[in-house]
Amino acid sequence: MIINLNKKEFRDVVGIVSRFADKRSSTLPTLSGIALIAGDDGIKVRATNLETGVDMFVEGTIKTPGAIVIPSSVLRDISSSFSDSGQVTIEHSGDTAIITAGTAKSTVKTLPFDDFPSLPLPENPKTTFRIPGASLVSLINTVASCASTSTIRPELAAVLLSSEGGHVKAVATDSFRLAEKKISIKEKMNNFSILIPARNALDLAQTIPDTDVEVRVDEHQCAVVWGKNTLTTRLVAAAYPDYTQIIPKSFTSEATVLRKDFEGALKRTAVFSDSFQKVRLGFDVKGKKLALSAHNADVGEAVEPLASSLTGDSLELSFNFRYLQTPLPLFTSESITLSAGGIGRPLVIKGVGDQSFLYLVMPMNQ
Repeated sequence: MIINLNKKEFRDVVGIVSRFADKRSSTLPTLSGIALIAGDDGIKVRATNLETGVDMFVEGTIKTPGAIVIPSSVLRDISSSFSDSGQVTIEHSGDTAIITAGTAKSTVKTLPFDDFPSLPLPENPKTTFRIPGASLVSLINTVASCASTSTIRPELAAVLLSSEGGHVKAVATDSFRLAEKKISIKEKMNNFSILIPARNALDLAQTIPDTDVEVRVDEHQCAVVWGKNTLTTRLVAAAYPDYTQIIPKSFTSEATVLRKDFEGALKRTAVFSDSFQKVRLGFDVKGKKLALSAHNADVGEAVEPLASSLTGDSLELSFNFRYLQTPLPLFTSESITLSAGGIGRPLVIKGVGDQSFLYLVMPMNQ
């Protein structure tokens, strides 16, 4: 194989693709590499860790077709030093590849291409739809941090992506907090519901372009396609819990407060949280204040009341302050509403005038 490539484009593509190589594989060493495939379909750069995989097209000239696998760390380190202009030539012979860029020449040991797997693609997609890549990225990034980090229950370590009634929504929960993000779409599509492992979903979000992409789904795989590029991930074969059952239908206490005021007060109060990272949230209806407080025997204590619009009953709940911090940067509205269902029941946080994002967090034992 002999191919000529633009330095900058090749460098950028390798930087993306290298994230999908399996650096820890001991059973199949070729998975730690990046495959370069030059043939009738052009030049493709491919990597997979068997959980996710990517196949990206790169412009170039094919002098001699062929396919090789180069260790991803080596190819990434070499290509990252390329300038924005000029050409790079890759020539394969035997078990080595010669990478020439200007006067620089590197000879690299290759990995066996015959062992390199093909990307698993949805064979008979039950759902196919188009969506702006930026919208899909927003859905994933808004909720993924709430997925469980434990694999004991794979469904909780995943992002639920589903559609119904002209909306696509993403949901994630670790059973202590839950995030739900919805967007409206113009294109008609069949209702669907899939579970993408949260780590895979974040890999997708880092790679998908802002432009329109096509999503193809079957029972086991999800593929995102744009142009000649394809990104795939396996799906979790499990039922997602009916999370709507834990979202309160009514609330005993509600407070509306400026988001920046709440964020600043929480940051200051958290300094005095205890070993359980606990802060107290007090709904003082008579005083028309939402008060944050914390006590730590070794550090001290803090109480910070915020002027708020309150309705319902006075109430005090305790929370892990990190769980209260999580959603705040994700709200776009200036004010947020905190709605409590009562002692031992969830707190729901929404942006005022924004029904697209809901965040729920369970209180700690008092």
